[in-house]
Amino acid sequence: MKVLIVEDEAISLEALRLIVLDWGYSVQTAMDGAEAWAALHEEDPPNVLILDLMIPEIDGITLTNKLRKQPSRHPLYVIMLTARSAKKDKVEGLLAGADDYLTKPFDTEELQARLKVAERVIGLQRELRNRVMQLEHALSQVKQLEGMLPICSYCKKIRDDQNYWHQIEEYVTEHSRALFSHSICPECYDMFIKSSAGTT
Repeated sequence: MKVLIVEDEAISLEALRLIVLDWGYSVQTAMDGAEAWAALHEEDPPNVLILDLMIPEIDGITLTNKLRKQPSRHPLYVIMLTARSAKKDKVEGLLAGADDYLTKPFDTEELQARLKVAERVIGLQRELRNRVMQLEHALSQVKQLEGMLPICSYCKKIRDDQNYWHQIEEYVTEHSRALFSHSICPECYDMFIKSSAGTT
């Protein structure tokens, strides 16, 4: 899992980078909101954003708002990590679209636990996205019959939109994924097979 850390204080940024790197994650860093925005729009963007609120260019609240308002093909888990500990700041951060909120100074074990939660959530989002894609693909392969079909009262052929008449199995096979296997119902067996056998 790739983690992007956004912090404008160089020493804090490097310390946090080494901690997260030591936990086995791939780590990118940025020192302002504009740099973070660019990193999150790369071909293979980070999955988790650890974000300070008070950063230059684009502040943390504005950045999170912008990220949540745009469609994205990649799941993103946002952890706000900031010295702002007032209740209103936490509420504002979560309403902006953050998934989690931690205040400085933070406990490293707690941050590691929050990253484990992020990892599980990202995994579930990816699995759900894959299932949806599989379902959409399956639905795109399914042809459905709908509406009223003109059918001959005698021979049971079906008329298509070009005014051609088709055997019912031919028409259904062409317009759906159904396949036919021919058999004989009991009534037809009695009427055709049994009766013809009795006359020979």
